Amino acid sequence: MEPLPEKSAQSPEGASPKPGPGPQVVALAVFLAASAFVAWLGAFATVANVNGWYVGADKAPWSPPNWLFGPVWTALYTAMAVAAWLVWRRRTSESRPALVVYGIQLGLNLLWTPTFFSLYPVIGTAALWLAFAIILALIVAVTVTVVRFGPISRLAGLLLLPYVTWIVFASSLNLWAALNN
Repeated sequence: MEPLPEKSAQSPEGASPKPGPGPQVVALAVFLAASAFVAWLGAFATVANVNGWYVGADKAPWSPPNWLFGPVWTALYTAMAVAAWLVWRRRTSESRPALVVYGIQLGLNLLWTPTFFSLYPVIGTAALWLAFAIILALIVAVTVTVVRFGPISRLAGLLLLPYVTWIVFASSLNLWAALNN
């Protein structure tokens, strides 16, 4: 009978060796840049319309002040990037599928902002309902990402929990807007 191979505390079973510090720094920068790029693109739709139609829109009574959204999203995008990097650096057989789901949620995140803010002046309330459908899909995608990230890196999964909480809250704001505008 052959002894079972020892599991390394550094590399989970099925994991590739961790990359060196240089590639890790580059990868973290790439994940941060991807999040910043999504935030930057979304800002175009927001800035153009937050002082336009949205000023006079009927907003939920629990809507936070507009100035709060920037700092919250900055923290969330940073946490998302760090979470993805933590999963990437573990290099398990589950890292790639988990990062694919991460990419899908990032795409849905990017799609929501112009749908909500930029399409409303063009197609009216239908844009708010379409945005609501997108944010519901985003909630599912982020939840799946948390479930995929957690077993690879507990910290990565935990870092995404405020994001899930925020988008559930944001979906309530979106729903109110769709029902009342």
